[in-house]
Amino acid sequence: MRVASVDIGTNSVLLLVAERGPGGEARAVLERATITRLGEGVDATGELSAQARERTLRCLESYAREAREAGVEVLHAVGTSAMRDARGGAAFAAQAEALLGAAPRVISGQEEARLTFRGALSGLATEGPVLVFDVGGGSTELIVGQQGPSGLLLDRAVSLDVGSVRLTERYLRGDPPTRPELEALEAEVARQLDGFPVGPGVTPVGVAGTVTTLAAVARGVVPYDAGRIHGLTLDATEVEALARRLASLPVAVRRGLPGLEPKRADVIAAGALLVAAIVKRVGAPGLVVSDRGVRWGLALELLDRDYEKK
Repeated sequence: MRVASVDIGTNSVLLLVAERGPGGEARAVLERATITRLGEGVDATGELSAQARERTLRCLESYAREAREAGVEVLHAVGTSAMRDARGGAAFAAQAEALLGAAPRVISGQEEARLTFRGALSGLATEGPVLVFDVGGGSTELIVGQQGPSGLLLDRAVSLDVGSVRLTERYLRGDPPTRPELEALEAEVARQLDGFPVGPGVTPVGVAGTVTTLAAVARGVVPYDAGRIHGLTLDATEVEALARRLASLPVAVRRGLPGLEPKRADVIAAGALLVAAIVKRVGAPGLVVSDRGVRWGLALELLDRDYEKK
């Protein structure tokens, strides 16, 4: 059976069409990622703007068509930070249901963390405790756990109200940002991370567009290739240096960097500084990059349900 999972995030919308391979492993048939910026302005206004809703609905219409053409039998969609936080989410969900044939389910930060953890670690060989972190547009999920012989073991998780879009809109006004702006952002990130201490010996695993973009820029992966990114390791010093470099460049210059999608250029500095702060807080020599996340966790659950029926 082919399933489709759609992750409607604050900054981007992701589609995965997947099925079980001959050996029983899940494999991607089709993947799409589109920056629609659904959460644009939500931090200031508390509601979804008409323009952001329209951009996202056009994307969902295209995804629904591609899923049908790919022979998908079951499609599930979830909404995260922007749909949780903003007024107008219910009306948007009704419009999305008309396009997708399934109502997007607004998931809690804890469920987002659980799906992220499972999806991020799929296809990776990790040992010992890991910190999976998902830097989104409006929130960041931090999950500590490990892969055990009987499956995934989650220790604790938290969803923080900081993400690349939210931090940019709150703190980074200059182009490039000023030193006081960067210091204010870093102080907020430090305050948020103080509430989730992580002990030594934990391997950070970063997931979602900010982290994969940093990997693509650092390694010159152009065009983007998930196979080269998933499982790649970045040194902590490399991440810190790249974050500082991105924050020092005007948006127009960032747009021209190989490996960086132009639509992400205005928020990548805030996201990169957040990633660098997480890796530094853990005290690890580097991080493992995962190209997977919520969409993979959701697709794996859908495929498990089909397997249990047989």
